[in-house]
Amino acid sequence: MTELRAVVVIDYQNVHLTARDLFGAKGRPTHESLVDPLHFANQLILSRNDAQRSGSEHATLVEVLVFRGEPVAVHDPKAYSRSQAQRSQWERDPRVKVTLRSLRYDYERDVNGRKVIGPDGKWIVKGRPREKGIDVLCALAVVRCAHNPAFDLVILASQDTDLAPCLDEARSLGKAKIETFCWFDPQRPYKSNQIKPQSGYRLWNTRLNATGFDNCLDRTTYT
Repeated sequence: MTELRAVVVIDYQNVHLTARDLFGAKGRPTHESLVDPLHFANQLILSRNDAQRSGSEHATLVEVLVFRGEPVAVHDPKAYSRSQAQRSQWERDPRVKVTLRSLRYDYERDVNGRKVIGPDGKWIVKGRPREKGIDVLCALAVVRCAHNPAFDLVILASQDTDLAPCLDEARSLGKAKIETFCWFDPQRPYKSNQIKPQSGYRLWNTRLNATGFDNCLDRTTYT
């Protein structure tokens, strides 16, 4: 039986934080409940193949594309260094490619709208930083991979419903198969949302449970 050459597109923060919140690891520091992209993709492919009907095509992992926000060094040097170390660790496997995009920060401003400088000579940050443009990068990657003859199967790993339009666009190309993923807790199925195409067309969705999450954890200690 021929196997589908699969690429997994990972909206990293969505995958990581959704699992952490769903499976009761919310009390941990964020950086202590990280998902290893390769472990995650392997677990996803394994679960996907196990759930297929007899005679259906199985998939083999050929590439993992990770999209993630990155702290800015001047505001959070420790988090920035940790992010760089994580990318280096994850990309030790040549199938994994990590794209980082600087987080967006809000700043304290004076009455004239100018950024306020603190005693340390840096702009004063207000609130928590947030990702900007990661969903766009994920959407573009899904469509590009669906058009790439190197892939037979594209799996979008995210539960962000804003990405639904890219599923319709990728499927309309009529080339690679398109599938989705979600974390799933049978005790709280209402918390396990999956992205669905706006067209209403049903796509295969692979669910991973708490055991799957535990198998995906990045247990490397980053300093």
